[in-house]
Order: sequence, then structure tokens, then C-alpha cells
Amino acid sequence: QVQLAESGGGVVQAGGSLRLSCKASGRTFSDSAMGWFRQAPGKEREGVAAVSWSGRSVFYADSVKGRFTISRDNAKNTMYLQMISLKPEDTAVYYCTIGRTKGIPVRPDDPRQYEYWGQGTQVTVSS
Repeated sequence: QVQLAESGGGVVQAGGSLRLSCKASGRTFSDSAMGWFRQAPGKEREGVAAVSWSGRSVFYADSVKGRFTISRDNAKNTMYLQMISLKPEDTAVYYCTIGRTKGIPVRPDDPRQYEYWGQGTQVTVSS
């Protein structure tokens, strides 16, 4: 059974940084794309970033380009999201997910392109 465990969330002031981690277990995920989504209260789940199975291709939502960096370490079954210059509007629960394809999905911001989901980690950015 596949399990994804996010960590690294917390409370940070605007302009600060956080690094999220997602540890996968239960199967080899090195042949699948992975991604990060977030969901703020009262809003739909939003695709933030995605990375191909090899790590060579990445996708970022316009709202986080230049501030967030997605990466993965297949040997450790772990994916990361480095977040800098955080803004109050980045406040949300962040979820990691495993995709249905090796490459980044055609619609990387579509939750239906992903198969497994973690429980989420809260990120709160204060102004």
C-alpha cells in the first residue's frame, strides 16, 4: 500500500522560507511523476509544482515561479519543495502526490492526473 508522508510545514513570517518533504513508502515511485498541491480554506485544490520521474522536467504555477523549487531524490524515495520569499497568500495545506505517468502530466495542475495523495502539512505565512 502506497503511503505519502509530508513534513516541514509550520508558521513563518512573510519573506521567510520553508522546505517541505514528502516521503513515499509501499512501492517504488522512481518511475512516476510527482507533484505538490495546496488548498486554502474555501478554495479549490491548486497545483503548485510537478517533477518528472527523472527530475529533469519541472512545472510551476505562475503564482510560485521564481520562489519555489521542486526536487526529488529517488534513492531516498523523497520529494522536496523549497519555498522562499513566502507570502501570506501561500498559506494553505500542502499535499504531495504521485502521478499516473512518468513525465509531467499534460495538465499538471489537474488533480485527476495524480493517483496517490498524502495527508497534507499546514503552511501558515503571517504578515
